[in-house]
Amino acid sequence: MPSPSPDVPRLAQPEILDDLLLYRLSRLHATAGSVVVRYCEGQFGITRREWRVLAVLAARGPMGSSALAEQAHLDRPRTSKALTALAGKKLVSRTSRAGDARQIQLALTPAGIALHSELFPLVSRINREVLAALTPAETDMLGRMLERLQQVADAMAGQDGLPLADRRHGSSARRYKPAAD
Repeated sequence: MPSPSPDVPRLAQPEILDDLLLYRLSRLHATAGSVVVRYCEGQFGITRREWRVLAVLAARGPMGSSALAEQAHLDRPRTSKALTALAGKKLVSRTSRAGDARQIQLALTPAGIALHSELFPLVSRINREVLAALTPAETDMLGRMLERLQQVADAMAGQDGLPLADRRHGSSARRYKPAAD
């Protein structure tokens, strides 16, 4: 396998799995995220997904379930499942909007606020520890670069003509078919 030109970073011209940006970000998320999961599940009795929903409500305030799913970057069924669990744990309240019982407003309960107040500093510390590998200038630059990368990814995800994902039927729903020669 030829090595990439010394002028071209391996991320810009990936040749193996370890050169792929999304794979490397996924590995970082899985590794550092596992520490977050240990706190969530081991100390606070919530899942990572429940933590995400809780954190979005803490940061953005009361909202409807569709807006919450969008803000948390989760599909509606997963958001609904997390909300049901959080409501059962008395961490989230569901209130019907006046005049329309179908419109539910979601908010943190006092117990949800308290849990967030305890867990957020732990997650923030994990974030700081990972970023300690960078200088303050590099951290600032990384933040700006991530914003630009997110803008490109958002534009790509909004493109027409992409195949639809269908996970309901498992991997056997669509079999790989090699291109005809």
